[in-house]
Amino acid sequence: QVQLVESGGGLVQPGGSLRLSCVASGSIFSIATMGWYRQAPEKERELVATITRGGSTDYADSVQGRFTISGDNGKKTVYLQMNSLKTEDTAVYYCNFDRVRARGAWTERAYWGQGTQVTVSS
Repeated sequence: QVQLVESGGGLVQPGGSLRLSCVASGSIFSIATMGWYRQAPEKERELVATITRGGSTDYADSVQGRFTISGDNGKKTVYLQMNSLKTEDTAVYYCNFDRVRARGAWTERAYWGQGTQVTVSS
């Protein structure tokens, strides 16, 4: 019943910027961590950035200083501002809400969005 929907992906030139958004629907009571992951073809899904309910953030070294994660637990929304994009940032980006307590769920669990394509190319 809980669904996460990403938006904001697209095609940009190196050095460009994109802002990704993810909004959850459903009866969510609490979210411990919101985050973004990405997966390039033939590669494993990797962590990009996370933010806790308390506001603590963590970034992959490869995006530190270029990407900024922000969110609002009350609005069940997380954002990823991506600046100075590089070709190696090309991937499908997935939002993730972890340790989520939701109506209809027996225990806390993680939820994933369907992914949004980010392509950085000249």
